[in-house]
Amino acid sequence: MAKKVGIEVSFAVAEAARLADVDVVAAYPITPQTHIVEKLADFVANGELNAESIKVESEHSAMSACVGASAAGARVFTTTSSQGVALMHEMLFIASASRLPIVMGVANRALSAPLNIWCDHSDTIAERDSGWIQIYVADGQEAFDTTVQAFKIAEDARVLLPVMVCLDGFSLSHVIEPIIMLDKEEVQKFLPPRKVLWSLDPDKPISISPVGSPEYFSEFRRQQEEAMRQAMPVIEEVDEEYGRLFGRKYGVMPGYRVDDAEIVLVTMGTITGTARVAVDALRKEGVKVGLVQLRVYRPFPTDEVRKLAGAKVIAVCDRAFGPGALGGAVFSEFRGVLYPLKTRPHVLGFVLGLGGRDVRVEDFRTIVEKAGKVSKTGVIEKDWEFIGVRE
Repeated sequence: MAKKVGIEVSFAVAEAARLADVDVVAAYPITPQTHIVEKLADFVANGELNAESIKVESEHSAMSACVGASAAGARVFTTTSSQGVALMHEMLFIASASRLPIVMGVANRALSAPLNIWCDHSDTIAERDSGWIQIYVADGQEAFDTTVQAFKIAEDARVLLPVMVCLDGFSLSHVIEPIIMLDKEEVQKFLPPRKVLWSLDPDKPISISPVGSPEYFSEFRRQQEEAMRQAMPVIEEVDEEYGRLFGRKYGVMPGYRVDDAEIVLVTMGTITGTARVAVDALRKEGVKVGLVQLRVYRPFPTDEVRKLAGAKVIAVCDRAFGPGALGGAVFSEFRGVLYPLKTRPHVLGFVLGLGGRDVRVEDFRTIVEKAGKVSKTGVIEKDWEFIGVRE
């Protein structure tokens, strides 16, 4: 039976992988991800998980091992962070294009330089075009539940794509929270063994990801895109089923006090909780502000975003940005998706919380104040700006 326990979120993610009965774990330690792979190594060593724990010399090797194991039909889990994600870059594209349903927990951490071990989303946002499904979680319960769900999403025959479960480093990975943990029987009821449609087999040899010459390569890419689009209804179906069985579901982009909101904040990850506090305080002061949590970033939830068209201003809060680009990637995509609509809100971008800097209620007050001026005047002085940065 499910029971609530106080547990470090990293350990809860490892527990989710154990309950999913993974066959292979290949990972390389890196702060702040290390607790996940350490706990999984303990499970294997203690006989609590019947899996191969592959010790590798780098994150590139870890993903290479995952690719081989998944292609051979195994249920595979790995985990990494920051420069580890970057070192995997080549293999991330290969895993997705080869249609391998690997699940990876990423403890989000800033990319160097300067060396920084604290949270922002620059590591996974940098891989937004790698063909991986990306889901960003806001608390420990969501991290546990989403990790379990990720295997069912990835292995669905309509999808067959790898999934990143993105959890904020330290501010989520290293905190202890009360989490309702499922037992093995409950997870097995929800998540049956992987059904392998094709695999590497010496007795029945096949080729996976052979040379793609120019006359075929574009079709491979289109198939990836079709799979990614098919993933959205699968994500929703899996979430609905999980909710029916266990009483918790999360949605693609859940809203908070958005029905009559004139200003809508957009957040990802743990800053969502702080934003809710700010929304409640501002509502008491008569400000019509709401909030949406962007959980599923890939595939991008175009239809859900366009449902916000009735707002006057959408304030997108990015925890990553590209120097020389128009603000953060999420801001740019929100603006692009809303642009074709005849009636559309103003979209403003705010970059905050880089390198683990605290994001406070006061920061959201500042953002809402700036959005309020645009709502009243219709004049945008800055498309995007940093919040909480010294001049």
